[in-house]
Amino acid sequence: MFKDLFKNWKTVPNALSFARIIMVPIFAYLFLKGEIIWSVAVLALSGISDFLDGKIARRFNQISDLGKVLDPVADKLTQITIAVLLYITFSNSSEELVKTFSWIFLIFIIKEAVMVCFGGFMIAIGLRPSAAEIYGKVSTFVFYFVMIFLFAFAPDVGAFDFWTIPDWLMLVLVALSAVLTIIAFTSYIPGVIRQFKERKAKQ
Repeated sequence: MFKDLFKNWKTVPNALSFARIIMVPIFAYLFLKGEIIWSVAVLALSGISDFLDGKIARRFNQISDLGKVLDPVADKLTQITIAVLLYITFSNSSEELVKTFSWIFLIFIIKEAVMVCFGGFMIAIGLRPSAAEIYGKVSTFVFYFVMIFLFAFAPDVGAFDFWTIPDWLMLVLVALSAVLTIIAFTSYIPGVIRQFKERKAKQ
């Protein structure tokens, strides 16, 4: 099965997915060094490449088995890194409301960690993790939008000081993204159950 992953793997979408994975430590390094504007730029570039790789794969028939694995791996590494950094930052905030709602980021961390672990388990036993449904795509888009917005204007992390997002609006946006993340997570369950049933039937 692992050999099959590398059939026709030299494609532009796969190169973009590899690039997104490489961007994760670069983004984290820039953020931790206080280079917020540059970290936002890297995050925006990652989001754009995420959008492009799917479009290119479908438009030019460059869909590959490796791409079906690399794309979600790049997404999950990016989202886990963002959530961890924001959780640490906001949990140490001087503003009480911001500090209180920092736990919401744990939802993103737990969801992505579960999907990474279970996805790895499925690959190990010869199954393929389900491809992203429309809910997953919408959730990812909203996540990138909200997080880039936070990195630009949120208290304690905002790159631009001419305006700071009100606490209530920040709470609403993050909560909305968290709800969509939970919906996206549940949308994968039927596909996983179906694969296990088909595997059992074959056995």
